[in-house]
Parts: sequence; structure tokens; C-alpha cells
Amino acid sequence: MLNGIQRNASHFLIAASLIAGLFLPHAAPAQGLNDSGQTLCYDGSTLVACTATNTGDAATYPRQDGRYGRDAAATVGALPKTGGGAVGFDFTAFDATGQPTTPSSGPTPHPCVRDNVTELIWEVKTDDDGLRDRDWTYTWYSTVTTTNGGNAGSNSVTNTCNSTLASCNIEAYAAAVNSAALCGFNDWRLPSFRELQTLVHYGAQSPAIDTTYFPNTVASNFWSASTYVPNPARAWYVSSNFGGVDDLLKTSGLRVRLVRGGQF
Repeated sequence: MLNGIQRNASHFLIAASLIAGLFLPHAAPAQGLNDSGQTLCYDGSTLVACTATNTGDAATYPRQDGRYGRDAAATVGALPKTGGGAVGFDFTAFDATGQPTTPSSGPTPHPCVRDNVTELIWEVKTDDDGLRDRDWTYTWYSTVTTTNGGNAGSNSVTNTCNSTLASCNIEAYAAAVNSAALCGFNDWRLPSFRELQTLVHYGAQSPAIDTTYFPNTVASNFWSASTYVPNPARAWYVSSNFGGVDDLLKTSGLRVRLVRGGQF
């Protein structure tokens, strides 16, 4: 039996061959990848502020993530941004017409966010008991045979979405959001697990995301479009609690955050 570390390593190796991208043909690749959000370093006993790469604990514990990349540059005020966001993240909030706006909170905050690094545009959840409410869950279901791994999943008849849909599943949800033309767009889809991971802020937890730009995020598991290849009855999810990645049966009820833009 694999231990936890071995299982996670196996998952990431298998992920290279995952089926990704529901509802749309593949588009042009996105521009870049976000950093992790981690700005602290390990000194042998605890997490501390990172020292320069050639001093202090850096000599004993070299090449830690917090010393490099966008997050390290943001920590010292050396990272230009198009919009805003925690540490190395760079987001722009969009209003209902798809135009830049000031990020807001409350039951119905700004409805969409553009990630200026990956060039993906993301759905923002509400807390208003409506279609996109933060609390609703969905089974994994797709009738697209070229991308569902030969297993369509579960066309749920359980009312886990407050009767906002006839069937509370991911395909029905994406169709409803597209019909409503969220932020003026009708090409919303379920993200791949890699795309979901770009939102994870590993310097935060419960939820591990920038809550200024993604308010109403429940620390829970979110479905990806990626079928688990060794067992197509299962699909990958990303946790917004600590940012973990794993697979579950498609009959499971998880939360959903839609995306649009180039796939990876």
C-alpha cells in the first residue's frame, strides 16, 4: 500500500496524462503561472522571514521557495502589477459587463476576476441563495465522450443546489452560467486541476486563496474537469482548505468554480 507521500507523488506523475478541459476545444495556452504565495522559510525548527540566499539559515536550508520568484519580489516591493492581489498574485476584478472594477465583498460581490498572470478569467461565488451560491455542491457529470474518460459520471437528482438546477451536476451548472452570460461571456467551463491550482495561496489556509478577490470561498473541495485516468469513475479535485489535490468518485458532491480562457 502506498503511503501518503508516495500516493501524492503517484498522483502528480499520472496527472501528466489526465483528461482535461470540458465543454470547449483547446484554446491557445495561457501566458504564465502564478507563484505559490509562500513567503516564509524554514530555519530547522519553525517558519521565519527569509534571509538572503547567502546568509543565515539560507546556507543550511538553501533554495526555499520563499526566497525566489514573484512572491519574493512582491515582499520587497519590487513586483509591478497590472491589478492587485496578495504577495505575487495579480488580479483584476470585473463587473457584470466584463469591465474592470474595484473588488467588493458581501452576498453579491464583483462576479468575475481576471488573473493577469495566467490570463484566465474566473467565476466569483455569491452568498445569496442564487445560482452561483458558495454553498451548493454538484456531482461530476459530462456527456462529452472525448473528455470524460469513458465514464460520464453522475447525473445527480439530489437537490444539493437549492433547486437552481433540475440536476445538480457540473455540466448543468456550466450550461446555466453560460445561459446567464456571466460577465458578458458564454464560454465558461470547468477548469483542469492544474488551472485550479494556480489560484492556491499556499501562504494562507482555510481558505487557501486571496479572499479579497475571491470572497465567499468555502474551505472545501472543488471539482476539476480532469478525470482520474486509472479509474474513470473518479475525477480530480483541488481543496481550497490547504491546497491539496486528490481524486474522488464522480458521484461525490463538491463545489465548483468555473473559468474561461486558454487551457493548460
